[in-house]
Amino acid sequence: MATQETTQLDSIIANRRALIAAGSAAMAGLAVTAFAGKVYAQSYTDTDILNFALNLEYLEAQFYTLAASGVTADQGPGNPISLGSGAGPVITKGTNNYASCKVPFTNPLVQAYALEIAYEERNHVKFLQSALSTSAVAQPALDLYNSFMGLGAQLTPSQPSFDPFSSDAMFLLGAYIFEDVGVSAYHGGAELIQDKINVLAPAAKIHAVEAYHAGLVRTTLYTLDPDGSKGYLGLASSMSKVRATLDGTSSSSTGTDDIGLVTPGSTTVTLEGASGSYPATTQVNADQVNYLCPARTPAQVLSIVYAGGAGKGGFFTNSLNGTIK
Repeated sequence: MATQETTQLDSIIANRRALIAAGSAAMAGLAVTAFAGKVYAQSYTDTDILNFALNLEYLEAQFYTLAASGVTADQGPGNPISLGSGAGPVITKGTNNYASCKVPFTNPLVQAYALEIAYEERNHVKFLQSALSTSAVAQPALDLYNSFMGLGAQLTPSQPSFDPFSSDAMFLLGAYIFEDVGVSAYHGGAELIQDKINVLAPAAKIHAVEAYHAGLVRTTLYTLDPDGSKGYLGLASSMSKVRATLDGTSSSSTGTDDIGLVTPGSTTVTLEGASGSYPATTQVNADQVNYLCPARTPAQVLSIVYAGGAGKGGFFTNSLNGTIK
């Protein structure tokens, strides 16, 4: 059944075409956007932005569905998605033995999160596909095995490979990679959206859900390793450093836009009305000045998901589909 958001978004393509036909400078021209210290040229349509988001949602839907159920997202369970005409393959472990990707969960809470997030990510794909109608891109070729293996080599010499399907903690660390990037991608994309009513408002609702996912993943990782002795917090922080290096902010004068999980006691907060500082973790990925959510440009997001490759690589074997790639 159509929701209010779906009904609104069904009109996106028609509205975009009408504006283009009218020679709308807002659609085809070059604009400059400044927000939170970022200034960059913008020449994307709202359809481009939604398809960019759809590519990322395909990736997340496949990862979580494989981890939770050992099947690809077009197989379900419960709410299988269409991958679009000419969809690319999903490369994963066991020579694409998808059943081997089902995580041997031992923690019921982590398993519940995996099942719920998988269901929600598949619905995000359906939502964006409905909004884009015939303009929706198909799933590109995805790599959910070699990409992680390569990432392990960047994290630490003691972690030569990284299998996110091997345990509760490794699954959460795999999810950690995606969720913070997804949140910052939606935030950055919001700055480029031109239709503030029919497109921005529903996109903000997806952004909020992705932020919930990120918070759950970060908090649960902390509960599995509260003192950092198991190394999970260190690996998460290493992932943040890798992402910040790839997006070009790790050496900026204002510091990184990606805050890792730190061991309690290494950072403090001052509570209202209190004179002292209290130990805290960084379970919220926010800048350490104003505590605002980071926003990444499409180019920064691409650099991360391509693992620094030029136009392809990393999680997207042959690049994303659509204009932004």
